[in-house]
Amino acid sequence: MGDVFKALADPTRRTILDELAEHDGQSLFEICSRLTMRHQNTSTRQAVSQHLAVLEEAGLVRSHREGRTKIHHLDTSPLRSIVERWPVPADPPSPEPAPEPPPEEEQPCPASP
Repeated sequence: MGDVFKALADPTRRTILDELAEHDGQSLFEICSRLTMRHQNTSTRQAVSQHLAVLEEAGLVRSHREGRTKIHHLDTSPLRSIVERWPVPADPPSPEPAPEPPPEEEQPCPASP
C-alpha cells in the first residue's frame, strides 16, 4: 500500500491517472501530448515513462503491447483496498449548524450634546 501513496504523492502522476481515467488505453506519445496540450506540462518522454513505471509498480497502471506500441490502462483496484481499510460513509453526516446568538436587547441611543 505504501507504493500507492508514493505514486499518488506526485502531481504529475496524479495528472497522468486523471488522463487515463478520462481516456483509457493510451500510448506514451498520447499521454505526453495530452499532458502538454491540456496541462502545459512539458515533461520529457523519458520523465513520463519513469512516472508510468512508478504507477505500474504501485499497480495503478497496467500495460500491454500492440506491436511496437505500449498501451497503458488505469487500474483502480489498489485504491479499493485503501477504501476497504478506511471506509468512507456514502452520505457523510452534515455538520450541525452553529447555535444562533441570543438577540441583543435594544439600548436607547445616547443623546447628542
